[in-house]
Amino acid sequence: MQEVAGYKDRTTKLEEEEKKAGAELTNFLSLLPNIPDETVPLGTSEKDNKEIRKHGEPKRLNHAKDHVDIGEGLGGMDFEAAAKMSGSRFVLLRGGVARLERALAQFMLDTHTREHGYTELSVPLLVKDTALYGTGQLPKFAEDLFKMNTGHWLIPTSEVSLTNTVMDSITDIGALPLRLTSLTPCFRSEAGAAGKDTRGMIRQHQFYKVELVSVTEAEKSADEHERMTACAENILKKLDLSYRTITLCTGDMGFSARKTYDIEVWMPGQNTYREISSCSNCGDFQARRMMARYKKEGDKNTRYVHTLNGSGVAVGRCLIAVLENYQQMDGSVVIPEVLKPYMGGMTKLEPSVNRKSGKTAHA
Repeated sequence: MQEVAGYKDRTTKLEEEEKKAGAELTNFLSLLPNIPDETVPLGTSEKDNKEIRKHGEPKRLNHAKDHVDIGEGLGGMDFEAAAKMSGSRFVLLRGGVARLERALAQFMLDTHTREHGYTELSVPLLVKDTALYGTGQLPKFAEDLFKMNTGHWLIPTSEVSLTNTVMDSITDIGALPLRLTSLTPCFRSEAGAAGKDTRGMIRQHQFYKVELVSVTEAEKSADEHERMTACAENILKKLDLSYRTITLCTGDMGFSARKTYDIEVWMPGQNTYREISSCSNCGDFQARRMMARYKKEGDKNTRYVHTLNGSGVAVGRCLIAVLENYQQMDGSVVIPEVLKPYMGGMTKLEPSVNRKSGKTAHA
């Protein structure tokens, strides 16, 4: 009896030690990134990424201005006013430029829901730790996020909200693939981005993005990845914007991805390609963290779903691509054909008149 009593005390102590060791193991494993797919090129930086296709001929404009000069010339882009109320990496859009941003977002949503088979969701912008853990932002990338005093976090992308719709659930295989889309503001602290892309709207603390998320069977995620990337590319094709698509190497991929395609749009004002969409296949990496599963008919056991996400596309970056590619010598910007139904009959954005000098703002 004394020996048994001793075992009881020892068991209690061992259970406490096991719980502590389990927590340490879970924390360690949660900091490990996804394993790259065997088709991903080896490399250490963006220099090792592989271009797989190009679309369109990049516009070479002798008079090309960047989006900051164009937007300010139109009287529709005010960084000074935004800085007074919010600090750096914010912008205030006015008039036709603000409407053009809204038109782009509506055009993207309509295309993805009507032509590409995605279901639109209106999602929470504030989420709990568990949601960000599920998609891989926590615990490793907490400094990149904004946290509220309520304990909630502002979403860095609606990938978080869309993907977590299958958290702690078993989805019927007949419902797969789930294809979801949402337009939301995104919030990022841009930690570590000091001195990088400080001019204009390329890298901001707050921006709009149309997100695409797919939840699939394991065997179909590779094909879904190609399909999702094509959906994002189609937005740029409809806008008649030149772009290239590249496969990210192992050293340039995101934490949760097993394979990523970046789509880079041509910016004549900067004379270079800039990322406008990133489409990733995460395999079952996020599903394991979220306990998101599905069950095949006749199977006793459940399987983890595969999750994918991509920008369809970043609205702010698409706005500046349109401004730079459709700029005219007189400072005006022609509205792309597919956006005219969303612009209330407007066919062109005209330079504004400076109220103080009476001169056109671009002069």
